[in-house]
Amino acid sequence: MTRFRLDGRTALVTGASRGIGRAIAETYAAAGADVALLARDETMLGYVAAEVEKHGRRAVVLPCDVTDAAAIAAAVTRATEELGRIDVLVNNAGGNSFSMPLVTMRFSGWEKTLRLNLDSIVHTTQAVLPGMLERRSGAIVNVASVAGLRGAPLMSHYGAAKAAVISLTQSLAVETAWAGVRVNALVPGWIETDLTDFLRADDEAEKGTLARVPMARWGRVEEIADPALFLVSDAASFMTGQVLVVDGGLSAMP
Repeated sequence: MTRFRLDGRTALVTGASRGIGRAIAETYAAAGADVALLARDETMLGYVAAEVEKHGRRAVVLPCDVTDAAAIAAAVTRATEELGRIDVLVNNAGGNSFSMPLVTMRFSGWEKTLRLNLDSIVHTTQAVLPGMLERRSGAIVNVASVAGLRGAPLMSHYGAAKAAVISLTQSLAVETAWAGVRVNALVPGWIETDLTDFLRADDEAEKGTLARVPMARWGRVEEIADPALFLVSDAASFMTGQVLVVDGGLSAMP
């Protein structure tokens, strides 16, 4: 079980103020890592930092908009100064705020979705990766979505962004394997977070959503955080360029 520990390591988690990102940050701290917490909501990050510190680990709060490349670079610099280095990067920040057919979609909406879900990963990775390559070690997890694995009607913008995240992950894994840097994608299905509250609030919408999930329930954030721990631990030391799907069987449905 020690191969799942992160003692002596540092991690930076984006979108760490709530949901999956918060669960990952707290799980990493429980496994022994110091954690840099990046999101827009400084107040919520403070709550997460308190939970990290309960495990006896250091927490660095980094209020930041992940779509701002300059702000990301400054946040990574501060995290590196505070923690000494970044061994693990989790690109979790993302989301989708609307659904509509592509034919009526404003291009500004398309661009906003790509900036949040794809460009942000490029900004953060470009800021963190040089240090990993120099040290010849590191692990990166990019959080995608089942929407990136197949057609996503009315969410073509979001599905395209997440499909690109998966492709980026695989390309980057090959580019960095020589340096001992591992890059994998984590693909959640329908998870019980505040981002899916609107579906759970509507009985018909919830019934329709879960009808295609063989396990017939919502996933819990800890059920994503545990695989995220596996991917950056020594237990996955020979694993890179892979797409780990955690969706209750959704993607196995015809």
